[in-house]
Amino acid sequence: MATIGLFYGSTSGVTEEIAEKIRDAIGEDNCDLYSMEADFDDVDDLLKYDYLILGCSTWGAGELQNDWREPMFDMEMDKPDFSGKTIALFGPGDCEGHSKHFVGALGLMYDQFKALGATIVGAVSADDYSFEKSTAIRDGKFVGLPLDEVNESEKTDDRIANWLEILKADFPAIA
Repeated sequence: MATIGLFYGSTSGVTEEIAEKIRDAIGEDNCDLYSMEADFDDVDDLLKYDYLILGCSTWGAGELQNDWREPMFDMEMDKPDFSGKTIALFGPGDCEGHSKHFVGALGLMYDQFKALGATIVGAVSADDYSFEKSTAIRDGKFVGLPLDEVNESEKTDDRIANWLEILKADFPAIA
């Protein structure tokens, strides 16, 4: 088992592609990749890792991607203990077409995992993004890495590399 568990939900394949880029940058020996649809059984899959990277796109008016909805509901009801777990979040969004709800799912995930005792790391400045509103902003920063493959795909690789530099301080397996 690798040190980091990287879990993602993907409807159109965008989040999956980003998750694979992140895993490749970290290294397959350091990071196990899980599709929430194909590989996820229950919360114990998450709890076996001390370091987690979680990917979720935003749908509708700031909602979670479908593969995350049931697990997040179950965790809200069962209240598993994520104390001692370090979590980083990422997610694609559309800063023009969904400017009022840009990467809102990250805010939902942040709130829930924080309430379950996790330490959330990897905040990103909102300065380099154009959007109207986001529930994923805390203290002027996004709670994780937002990516926009619709309007700013040329920035994705640099944004991932810069984010992984930030995560090095909290994720020992990231070299």
